[in-house]
Amino acid sequence: MNAAVATTIFAVFMVGTVGLGLLAVRRRTGGGIAEWSVGGRSLGAVFIWVLMAGESYTSFSYLGAAGWGYNYGAPVLYVVAYMSCGYAVGYVVGPMLWGYARRHDLVGITDILAHRFGRPWLGALTAVLATVFLLPYIQLQITGMGVVVSTISYGAISLDWGYFIAFAVTTGFVVVSGLRGSAWVSVLKDVLVIGTLGFLAVYVPLHYFDGYGPLLDRLVAQKGEWLTLPGHGGGGAGGSGLGTAWFITTSLLNALTVVIFPTTVAGYLGARSADALRRNAIWLPAYNVLLFIPMLLGMAALFVVPGLTGAGSNLALFRLVVDSLPAWAVGIIGVAAALSSIVPMAVFMLVIGTMWGRSVLSLVPRWRARQKGAAQVVVVAAGAGALVLTYAAPNTLVRLSLISYEGMAQLLPMVLLGLVWRRLTLAGGLSGLAVGVGTVCALVFTGHDPVWGVNAGIVALAANLVVALVVTYVGTADVDPRPDADVLAHDSLDSVDSVVGVDALPSPSGGAPVAPAPPPRPAP
Repeated sequence: MNAAVATTIFAVFMVGTVGLGLLAVRRRTGGGIAEWSVGGRSLGAVFIWVLMAGESYTSFSYLGAAGWGYNYGAPVLYVVAYMSCGYAVGYVVGPMLWGYARRHDLVGITDILAHRFGRPWLGALTAVLATVFLLPYIQLQITGMGVVVSTISYGAISLDWGYFIAFAVTTGFVVVSGLRGSAWVSVLKDVLVIGTLGFLAVYVPLHYFDGYGPLLDRLVAQKGEWLTLPGHGGGGAGGSGLGTAWFITTSLLNALTVVIFPTTVAGYLGARSADALRRNAIWLPAYNVLLFIPMLLGMAALFVVPGLTGAGSNLALFRLVVDSLPAWAVGIIGVAAALSSIVPMAVFMLVIGTMWGRSVLSLVPRWRARQKGAAQVVVVAAGAGALVLTYAAPNTLVRLSLISYEGMAQLLPMVLLGLVWRRLTLAGGLSGLAVGVGTVCALVFTGHDPVWGVNAGIVALAANLVVALVVTYVGTADVDPRPDADVLAHDSLDSVDSVVGVDALPSPSGGAPVAPAPPPRPAP
């Protein structure tokens, strides 16, 4: 009976999710790839807020955050630290990327790099590299949703069917509705996430511990190791290694990387205005308050369901839910967790499709005029590939996920430094990228992450930056001879052109520099 009630509630919401995605585009036929991939650049501050919050608040928030709280304790707070700092960086970077992309009719990070260096093949190379680092996220969201579906159905739905449901629902609405549909579904997801986590924040401490006071007293007295860095396991040989140096370097690296993550850039480029992005950056950190709930409840689960090991620790929060709440409540909480998988998974698939449609398949003449159709085909292929590998070789992509953020960080010099510093050459950027990616892969796959307590990604990024600068200065740079071409030209952030002097940037074909347009007037 419990399984029937919970799965019925879940099924109704999943059908509603697909319907909401279709409703989002009911009056928006046509529009090409820009309408599909970045919402026609017309999303206001509210939709951008829920979309970007939805992308960052994934199934990790229900499963991984509670699991890390259960296993390690305090080190999981790095998530709150890097997201909040990343939003501050995004206050400056978001409008820059938005202005540059809008001026040159670009719809993704691959377009931006191809245009900045005047090499279409660079966009294709970036698309392939970014896909390697993004595909694990799709697989992890499929896995997370499969676990949620199986758990809330009290085992009536197998993990394999849970994985397929995750793939089918997400693909069904993102192919048709694109970024706009994801933004609409994010609204539903946020209502459920805020409501369910707010409820659990009150219910679990009262139900199991008679309030927060007894819970916190018990944590301090019996699990004090979980409340300080490096958390449970310590920092010695065989310990967690998640000490202060790791916390600082990981927070710094991720805060910088999140602003150039292809999914984040998709959110930036979907905005109606640069001012919407600034308002969004101001309010997004408030959403991070919710992350404290699963982290704390994961530690609370130490006393209620002790002995969870391995992947089982990720179910710490849901064990509390399933064991104590009625089936209808379990179903609603499961829907919130499932939508926390669907929204980011949809954006990941959308971004991969857009990158390949614009930068890889567009190199083939017969696909050049059908970029949206090509992108939609890639969306289905990417989701299906992640689904097949979830069944056949789950550990392959899970292992790759270890280097996802650290690998994406290696694009930072080419994207950000390339936009604000005109002298950076293609040879310098590519040399640094190769060294950075090679270094991070070598460190991670040989078990040297962290390196002496420091995040391996930031070590690789430092090597990347040094090589990029050395090759740029040693090589012959084809740069604008004007002495002020490298410096920030204006204070306005409404357009990257007015921020970094990109009137000196080459045209997409590699010919004469693009003539600058007058900067837009600031909004009253």
